[in-house]
Amino acid sequence: MAEDAVSFPVLDESDMATLDAVGTRRATSTGEYLFREGDTDYDFHVVVAGAVEIVLGSNDKEQVITRHGAGRFLGELNMLTGRRAYLSARVVEPGEVIVLSRTALRQLMATHPHLGDIILGAFVARRTGLLADAAAATRIVGSRYLPETRRLREFLTRNRIPHQWLDPDRDGEAVEQLLRDIDVAADELPVVISSGTVLRRPTPGVLADFLGLTLASLPERCFDLVVLGAGPAGLAAAVYGASEGLSTLLAEKVAAGGQAGASSRIENYLGFPMGISGGDLTFAAVVQAEKFGAHLTLPCAAASLREEAGHLVIRLSDGSDIAGRAVIVASGARYRRLEVDRLEDFEGNGVYYAATELEARACAAEPVVIVGGGNSAGQAALFLAESGSPVTVVIRAPSLDRSMSRYLVERIEADGRITVRRATRVTALDGDQTLRSVRVSSGGDDAVALRCAALFSFIGAEPSSGWLSGCVSLDSKGFILTDRSLDEEHLGRRWEVLGRRPLPFETSMPGLFAVGDVRSGSMKRVASAVGEGSAAVRSVHEFLDFAH
Repeated sequence: MAEDAVSFPVLDESDMATLDAVGTRRATSTGEYLFREGDTDYDFHVVVAGAVEIVLGSNDKEQVITRHGAGRFLGELNMLTGRRAYLSARVVEPGEVIVLSRTALRQLMATHPHLGDIILGAFVARRTGLLADAAAATRIVGSRYLPETRRLREFLTRNRIPHQWLDPDRDGEAVEQLLRDIDVAADELPVVISSGTVLRRPTPGVLADFLGLTLASLPERCFDLVVLGAGPAGLAAAVYGASEGLSTLLAEKVAAGGQAGASSRIENYLGFPMGISGGDLTFAAVVQAEKFGAHLTLPCAAASLREEAGHLVIRLSDGSDIAGRAVIVASGARYRRLEVDRLEDFEGNGVYYAATELEARACAAEPVVIVGGGNSAGQAALFLAESGSPVTVVIRAPSLDRSMSRYLVERIEADGRITVRRATRVTALDGDQTLRSVRVSSGGDDAVALRCAALFSFIGAEPSSGWLSGCVSLDSKGFILTDRSLDEEHLGRRWEVLGRRPLPFETSMPGLFAVGDVRSGSMKRVASAVGEGSAAVRSVHEFLDFAH
């Protein structure tokens, strides 16, 4: 990991004195481990004297990542979240350290913002370095042709968890030796190796539980505010809720960021004139929410909702319950699936619903087809073209102008690597282990086969609201009705007893709010989603005052 002043700052005497006042000093001895890879309960350490090496264990060998001397502190983002440590800290020169518990560290960062910024900045930079330099902390072994492998890779990549992928079809001898060492048969792939543990054919949920990303790592099950969905709207709600003193849980069913998190470049978001990737924006928002004390749990899908003892209780798909005094639904919308034969054969293995670095590498500069004419499709087309793939955009409409921002239309029309087929639809998919071609038609008997390594589908949007059917009022397309969209027929006797109308973003169920793409009438843009998520927290406070 590269040494720089942001990742590895040396604290001055004033900062050390501040830490000394709230921490506890203790001596260290050579060979002692302050924490080990895989630990979930470990403290924050600042080196006063002596030296500590940060090491990565791999195949019974330890790789030294960096060395901390006097004035340096240990840890990265998992120090704040309580998730498993990716690395170990071993004392190599006896000395002394200042020790703070995780709770004390959070309090310090809240009350001493200058020092807190130094620590948080280092944690973020170290995570970035881990993603690039120490990926072997967690390893996936599995063929590129297995959908299960791709799901694991996507889960870890989109949630920025350091890992390494080994493909038996590419890394033959090395993988064979590794599998013999850990006693894993080929039919047990994919496997994940992390902290000395081998997980055979794990789902993303099983892996998340092992890494400490699920509810199992949290002692509480009742919160002031539960936010369902970690897209831009949900992330904004979590940041504002936690920063304003509400105990906040953010639950996401796949990966933080939603559709925006999978965008290669967002250029029309306020404050980023050069654009920002959805992944970078999401990562910053997650860190911000966790800085203020919000808890993030994933993958975590809501299955049903009920009221109990003055709380809204969400039953999750795994059968567990979480409760909130108020709940914000920010579960977004998902792209519709193409109505073509063999779609399931190729989903995750040639048919994708996001265009990120992961998918671009899988395409390896081969031709690709994008279906859809919205902004997400436009951003994907430009990104994949820049990654070296010839791109064909297929739309049913006669023009891109109907649903795509003008700046994207102009770039696509000026890019010689992108072809647009208007008034056209996809009629068939073809391939063996992976997608090899698609057939498209503009009507009649003029079907054309297009060779491609991947098809990216960005067609329409279906709200993720089915689990709320019967609980709240929905519009004709399944989007959630809120505040002014709710007529008297939607409210009934209960609201007469309450003696008030729904608050901004409140649904037909008191205390349940909806924001972002899942809400009827929303703008379906990142900036508006962020605005709705943050504004809804004001209504949550007002509701909690009523309830109190």
